[in-house]
Amino acid sequence: MSRRIHIFDTTLRDGEQVPGAKLNKKQKIEIAKQLAKLNVDVIEAGFPCSSPGDLEAVREISRQVQGPTIAALARAVKEDIDIAWQAVCEASSPRIHVFLGASDIHIQKKLRSDRGKAMEMAVEAVRYAKSLCPEVEFSTEDGSRTDFEFLCRIIDATIQAGASIINVPDTVGYALPEEYGELIYRIRQGVPALDRVLLSVHCHNDLGLAVANSIAAVRNGADQVECTINGIGERAGNASLEEIVMVLRTRFENYQAQTRIDTQEIYRTSRMVSRIMNIPVQPNKAIVGSNAFAHSSGIHQDGILKDRTTYEIMKPEELGIKEQTLVLTARSGRAALKHRLAELGFTLEAEIFERVYNRFIDVADRKKEIGAQDLQSIVEIEVFKVPELFKMHSLQIMSGNKMVPLASVTLEREGKLYTDAATGDGPVDAVFKGIERITGIPGKLRDYDLKAVTMGRDALGEAMVRVEIGEDIYSGLGSSPDVIEASARAYLNACNRYFANGGEPK
Repeated sequence: MSRRIHIFDTTLRDGEQVPGAKLNKKQKIEIAKQLAKLNVDVIEAGFPCSSPGDLEAVREISRQVQGPTIAALARAVKEDIDIAWQAVCEASSPRIHVFLGASDIHIQKKLRSDRGKAMEMAVEAVRYAKSLCPEVEFSTEDGSRTDFEFLCRIIDATIQAGASIINVPDTVGYALPEEYGELIYRIRQGVPALDRVLLSVHCHNDLGLAVANSIAAVRNGADQVECTINGIGERAGNASLEEIVMVLRTRFENYQAQTRIDTQEIYRTSRMVSRIMNIPVQPNKAIVGSNAFAHSSGIHQDGILKDRTTYEIMKPEELGIKEQTLVLTARSGRAALKHRLAELGFTLEAEIFERVYNRFIDVADRKKEIGAQDLQSIVEIEVFKVPELFKMHSLQIMSGNKMVPLASVTLEREGKLYTDAATGDGPVDAVFKGIERITGIPGKLRDYDLKAVTMGRDALGEAMVRVEIGEDIYSGLGSSPDVIEASARAYLNACNRYFANGGEPK
């Protein structure tokens, strides 16, 4: 008989801790609604005590998103728990997720305390949370490096205090699959009270073992896996939701465990999170990378043509990846565009559709044919675009290997055009400096990535940047058949994210 594995998605909490990936309320709600379509069991919507904005975002998700349990994270202190409850109390299925360092390293170095006091804090926090919320999860932070006897004691004590889910995280990604699996097995044997609650795991990827550790835990009795879309998260990231789900689905005979995830929504969810957070998915990423179902070897291609199972253990269609043969041109009208968008699964409001259409015409005028991947890139950038204080109007470049690059940039703000020029180490640098002169933002470029969306000389270029402005990092995304323009749009997108977050132009 198969076991049910609960999928706890923490993309909106742990995933958002990636520098430059901060989301506004609207963006968090968009992702939460898609996670509900994906059919995750739990959405950890945020850490409400971290900011008033996060509190409001979690509260709105609790109000608007139906289906999954909505969880809010809280430290083991009364104030955090009160704020977490304010955030999720209107959810149809709320959960307060309390955590406390359990290892001696965390207790002594971070909490400046001892095991006895840590035990009291954990029990009091869970008991108080339970008095507010019917469902409480308790996490033994740094559980994989915690003394085993103490770990069992604190788990048992918090279950007695009212916890209905116990999480044993590999917080720093230190564990190996065989030892982590054994730890989960031993905890099951050592704490009989676990039979009446869910046992959860949360693995980080510092050694590249997050998915392997999570799967080892499932084999040894874990009921819930905490993970993120595309494996994003603090430092090297978290266990990847799509990989865990597809391991259990593809190798069902080995684990006899299944999830409720609608795999048809995996690819769409992956792209949405990548676009909104402006975090690219590496081409060779398992399950959702652009090369995951690409075959360049002649031997492989021959086998695929004869029977796809020769070199594919999953069907792209299982993940919602459809054969994309759609082609549009500048002569395609609104009706044709709307039809193509519907085939790709996009239903847009009138205002957003007009924005997409105008951008489509702009690109199509310079690119002979617009394929499905081009169109998907255009739509996703426009749909998830932050409010634009400054809009790209035009730019001109003078550059060569024997001259100093010069860029003239014109931006639009509230109907007025502003033009300035700058020189730089290269044409892209010159454009960025021109944007900085107009917006008044002295940004520092921390990361820059440029790729082609499709093949061919006229391929749509897609640029992603991470820009340090003040003490924060803002990410930006832009696309165009002209790679300089794509880079400019990405940089301007990062600047507009700064303004949307409360920044003021100088």
